[in-house]
Amino acid sequence: MTEITLLGPQRERPNLVDATRPLASAGKICAITAGWQQREGELSELQAHLGTHVEDVQLYRRLDHALSLDPELFQAHRERQSQLRQRQKWYRRRLHHYMDAYLELASETGNGAALLAERRAALNTIRALDRHHLRQIIAIHAAFTARWRPSKRPAIAEQREAVIRRLDACPVVLIAGGHVGVLLSRLRLFEIASELRERILIAWSAGAMALSERVVLFHDSPPQGAGHAEVLDAGLSVFRHLLPLPHARGRLRLHDPRRVALLARRFHPLQALTLDAGSLIRISGHALVSAQGTARLSARGTLAEARLA
Repeated sequence: MTEITLLGPQRERPNLVDATRPLASAGKICAITAGWQQREGELSELQAHLGTHVEDVQLYRRLDHALSLDPELFQAHRERQSQLRQRQKWYRRRLHHYMDAYLELASETGNGAALLAERRAALNTIRALDRHHLRQIIAIHAAFTARWRPSKRPAIAEQREAVIRRLDACPVVLIAGGHVGVLLSRLRLFEIASELRERILIAWSAGAMALSERVVLFHDSPPQGAGHAEVLDAGLSVFRHLLPLPHARGRLRLHDPRRVALLARRFHPLQALTLDAGSLIRISGHALVSAQGTARLSARGTLAEARLA
């Protein structure tokens, strides 16, 4: 049974040591830091915090090396990334119109049956767009995998075997944050989701997002542009039923009941949970068994306790 711990951001208030302390006798620890990109493998602060040695799996470096040996796959990978960016652009364009319409209806005074029905219809339109977009993204990934079978190509296969050997030596795997799209791309290309399910996993920030069912980007007050949450990709579904929201207190207007309720209702039945500094969530199998320093976004527009199994 997969044992997973999700943590909030580690820079300001690290609590990774609290998650690893019960695992002192489990054995070696390795880390996946591909989301850090050019800083992959810079583990000195992390090791000082834990007081133990940590091996880096080096997914980012390994994929770059493999693609340099396979220019055909490299070009196909670039084309897929271009397709994904185009789909995201089209989706974002439609999403902004639908969100603006919903927010205008939400600002209308009154709660008559007719107005409530229009609000529900507007929300259902957004949910349908989210589902449509996710299906398109999944189809792009499936077509790429079926056409190119990356794990069977010699350069990728060699690096994948090295990754699996390193994972086999480490019962505990840390999955750091960083750029969630980069991290998820590396994890998916090496096809190691099944390997991760056999380990004790501790993930934070973007690492937690990558392991979930659905990766959602969010910021209610970005420096520029409208602050509408958007579906980016399907995650690896190593755990289910939860939507982790890293840096939620800094990125979401949690004091605004309408914004909170919209996010909770839009992504129902996933349980949207804040993942801030000090958060510690434990999952066994696909069941949420404990939650500290986190809150659930409720359909009433309030912050509530997480629903445990």
